[in-house]
Amino acid sequence: MNDRTTAPLATEDERWEAGMPALDRQPVNEPRQPTLPASLQGLPQRSVPETAPTPLQKQYVLLSVPVLIAGAIAITALELGAPLGSPLVKLCVIVGAPLLVVTTADATVRIWRSAWAWMPVNRSRGLFRLAWVAASIVGLVALMAASLAAILA
Repeated sequence: MNDRTTAPLATEDERWEAGMPALDRQPVNEPRQPTLPASLQGLPQRSVPETAPTPLQKQYVLLSVPVLIAGAIAITALELGAPLGSPLVKLCVIVGAPLLVVTTADATVRIWRSAWAWMPVNRSRGLFRLAWVAASIVGLVALMAASLAAILA
């Protein structure tokens, strides 16, 4: 019986990782410009391909889960009357805030790259994404200030 996790074709595919089952895939061809159906031809472009993944793209969800859980616990504790300086709230902030800062910074890098990828294609979409970069930076500063206030409370 052939071990499907170590099939020779699987190792030739850059998407394959150790332990993954080998899939019967068609060979990976060079990317080509997709042909639009007649109903969509002449409409503005809807997307621009991503040229490089952000540093945390593969770990983004795994890093976001502890943030979600810590945030839910901290908010619930505050809603139930715990003071901002309670050990439970501080622990949640100490665990969740650094991860939230890192994931938000990674998302901001992705938005930044998207903005500059859109500039030659559709300048207004690029500028709109730059506005989101500015909003993300303001949000990061507010997040860090609120985290510091919670830790020092």
